[in-house]
This record gives sequence, structure tokens and C-alpha cells, in this order.
Amino acid sequence: MSESLFGDISVEEFLRDYWQKKPLLVRNAFPNLDAPVGADELAGLSCEEDVESRLVIQKPDSDHWELKQGPFDEAMFAELPESHWTLLVQAVDNWVPEASDIVEQFRFIPNWRYDDLMVSFASQGGGVGPHYDNYDVFLIQTQGKRRWEIGGLFDQDSPRRPDTPVMIIPDWEPEETWILEPGDMLYIPPQVGHNGIGESDDCMTYSVGFRAPSHAEIMRSFTDFVGEKLTSESRYTDPDLKLQDNSGEITADALEKVRQIFTGYLADDVKLAQWLGQYVTDPKYPELEQAPEESITAEQLQQALNESDLYFMRNEGARFSYSLNGDNELQFFADGRCFKLCGTSCALATSLCQNPAIVINQGSWSEQQLQLLADLYNQGSIYLED
Repeated sequence: MSESLFGDISVEEFLRDYWQKKPLLVRNAFPNLDAPVGADELAGLSCEEDVESRLVIQKPDSDHWELKQGPFDEAMFAELPESHWTLLVQAVDNWVPEASDIVEQFRFIPNWRYDDLMVSFASQGGGVGPHYDNYDVFLIQTQGKRRWEIGGLFDQDSPRRPDTPVMIIPDWEPEETWILEPGDMLYIPPQVGHNGIGESDDCMTYSVGFRAPSHAEIMRSFTDFVGEKLTSESRYTDPDLKLQDNSGEITADALEKVRQIFTGYLADDVKLAQWLGQYVTDPKYPELEQAPEESITAEQLQQALNESDLYFMRNEGARFSYSLNGDNELQFFADGRCFKLCGTSCALATSLCQNPAIVINQGSWSEQQLQLLADLYNQGSIYLED
């Protein structure tokens, strides 16, 4: 694999010229890719209770679309038509550790922007119809062939078919068409119309998606975060109130006082970073977060280190990020929790963000470092590899 996934285009050039601007097709971005999930494994995952999956079936003769939600029964797959269906499974990297290796190739984009790895399998003619997404996605062809049609910018006001269970753009004319073969990759920015159609009976595509929270989600989350920490005595005040000509007027001074309430909280960089870090690292599937059967203490970790090195792995579904508070302090965020660290613990936290695996060598580790590892282990964010 070359240093850049984009061939002759560097990562810096991709971010400058393509990211959230225009699509990019990269031939042979993943040469000799050994996909960790095949058709049988994907079907098996879709039968699991905790796995989010969908099946989209099209009847081309009537242009009818049908959407089914998993989990599915194994017998259902034997009843599928010969063509024009596609199976989609979300967050495959949460369930298949080897799939995380593909995700790691995209760490030039901040951790907190990453959403998940979706895998789709389509029969001949299978797809979900022309549509757009509100997030960035890299589409990697791992087996078979898929035709991608690209073109146009769309939003919530764009026309859509009201008679289908999936969002389909009607009367859509593509501007470009490409056939992707194994190893090829296509980047599609938000709101760009696209339509993927299986060109073989064994079409499999990996979709590496990057989320972008809406302004409404950001506003609601931040105000909830601030509001939970306020007392009933935190109120609007106006000791400089002046007599008004009309008591019905909301004056410019009153508007400015309300504005200062908002800006006062936004001006606190530490609190703003704490909210954002906890918000964006909150687990996608919190109900699946599981603590180990037996917790450990910092003291037990030190005793174990007296005997051998320890090899920690980041949980496949864990989300890690950090924010600097100063030269020697940072806030470390792990699955929605904030750890305020200093000194040598900062280097440990940044390493955990950058590397899916980390070796804790025998030696002298601070109490804060050991406690951080113990807390992360006990909440299920990391686990020990033999």
C-alpha cells in the first residue's frame, strides 16, 4: 500500500482540494486487499440480535422497493430473489476486530469525526436507489463490481419519492459513472447525489463513514450540558434597569444581557472542550458497552507489571479523543467520560488515541497512569491481550 490512499494525490492535497468539496475516484487504492468479512460472515452478523442491519429489495418490473430491518433469520436468505437486493450491516468494525485495520488507514481525519464501517453485499442490480447523505463516506470495493453514478447537490428541500421506504431522489440524472472493481475507492462528500448498483452477483462494498453533528444536535447537547451544572440562582439580572417609554419594549440592552449569558458559557474554552469531547466520544451503541466480569485496580496493574509487559487493545467500538489545556495538561475523553490529566499521563493518553494497541512495558509508571489504564479497562474501553 502506498503512503497515500489517493495515489499521486497526497493526503494534504486531498484535504485541501476534495474533502467536503467534490468526489474522488482512486483506482487500486487498496491493492491485494484481503477483506476480513465475506458474504457468509456478513449474513451471520445480520442474524445477531445486537447488530444493526437492513435488507433492501427492489422489484425492477414494478419499480417497487421494500425495506426490512434485522435481525434476520438464516432461512430468509434462501428465499431472496436472484437479483436486485442488497444487505447492509452497520458498525462491522465493532464486531470484527480485523476490520478495524481498514479504519486505521483513515486516521488522518480526527477520531471524533469517525462514525463506523458499514458493509454491504449486493446481488446483480442490487442497491438502495439514488440518494444523498449528510456525511462524508469512502466506498471501498472489496469483491465483485459496482457501478456508481454521481452528480448534483441535494438537501431536505429536494424532491424525493414518497412511495418508497428508503429515501430515493426522483428524476435524477447522473453526471459521472464509474465501475469499481476490488481495491478501488470512491470518496463522496455530503449532499452529493449517488447511486450504487451491483454489477455482479458477489458485489461487496465497505463504507467508511464520517459523521457531522447537525447544528440542532450541537445546540441541544451543549445547552443540556451547561444547564445540568447551573443552580436555580443562576438568573437574568438587570440592576441597571432604566425607565422605559413603553413597558412592552424588549430593549437592545436586554437583548445584549441575554447574549452575554450565552457568550459567557461559550467563552470558557475548558468547559466547551469538555462538552465537545464527551459528546463526540459518546458510544454509538451505549447499550452494548460491557464492563469486564472482574475489575482491576492500579495496584493490581503494578503487580502484574512486576512480572511481565502488558499488551492493551482499544475496544473495537471505543471512541478516544483529547483536548489540550496547556503545555502539560489535557482532557482525555473515552466513551463519553472525561479524564483530566497532567505530566507523563498526557503522553499515555495521546498514544491511546493514536494507536489501536499499546504495550505497557515493565518499569516505573505513575499512579495516575496506572489509574487511567484501570479505569479504561473497568469501563470496557480497553482490554488485555494475551
